[in-house]
Amino acid sequence: MNGFESAFHFDSLVWDWIIAIYLFLAGMSAGAVMIGIYLKRKVIEGDPADNGILKAVAWLAPFGIISGLTILIFHLTKPLAFWKIMIFYNPSSVMSMGVILFQVYMIVLFIWIGVIFRDTIIDFAQGKLPQGLVDFVDGVLEKANKVNNGTEIALGVMAVMLAAYTGFLLSALKTYPMLNNPVLPILFLFSSLSSGAAACLLFGILVFKESAHSPSVSWVHGFERPVVLFELFVLITFFTGLIFSGGQNEVAAWNAIGGGFWSNWFWFGVILVGMILPLVLNAVTPKEVKHNGGFIFVVTTLSLVGVLMLRTFILYAGQMTVV
Repeated sequence: MNGFESAFHFDSLVWDWIIAIYLFLAGMSAGAVMIGIYLKRKVIEGDPADNGILKAVAWLAPFGIISGLTILIFHLTKPLAFWKIMIFYNPSSVMSMGVILFQVYMIVLFIWIGVIFRDTIIDFAQGKLPQGLVDFVDGVLEKANKVNNGTEIALGVMAVMLAAYTGFLLSALKTYPMLNNPVLPILFLFSSLSSGAAACLLFGILVFKESAHSPSVSWVHGFERPVVLFELFVLITFFTGLIFSGGQNEVAAWNAIGGGFWSNWFWFGVILVGMILPLVLNAVTPKEVKHNGGFIFVVTTLSLVGVLMLRTFILYAGQMTVV
């Protein structure tokens, strides 16, 4: 096999690139929700249903979690048996606990979105659905609105748990020293916020026409930079901890970043293209250019590609070395 083929096919590989896409989509959903909740509570003035960033969250968050789970289901050897782990729970299984989290998260997420966009939903449903059903949905959303503060807090906590869970899922693979790392959930939490911010800007401005000068866009722009810098710091901590641990931990770190296909993927793809380049472009570009649709598309796409490459790198490079 050539270098490319051997990088994606080796004896110790258990989880492949499909899992990386699933981790990326679930993390993006969680990150977008965390950002959306903060914007609604602290930044947006007036009706939040009119805000383009929140409209983007309302589409991105369900899409991320549903499409990610769909990919996972069909990737299983027996996809038609997936319903069993959605009913029969195993408290000792990280995967089973994740399924419970996904189910509750989706229910609360749809309630939260429904409360925000209640008028839009009811107006859309009028004449298309039986009036009795429309009135029932309207009544449920009205009651949900009365406890919306608690719903938002619960959803925010679950979004943080979901973002970190994608790291815990990999760290449960104890025979892989690079993955069995307590820093991994923290790294995935911040990469989820990074991808959530980039996706919210990309779709909020270019698809849902939120003004590039609005307070919500300005806040996300200001939030994105320190998140990426902290993500870089956590990456340094991640590999420093592995190297200083010695033994197979150190071997795993140098196998990942010390040379070869995945090392190039990391340094040129994750670090340079996904983190340094967006930071530099945002730092040196004039303000009038930053609000240009083309610039926003390029920078946010670079950030999203970088996060996807990071998840893929951690997954594959983390499985190259075993205890």
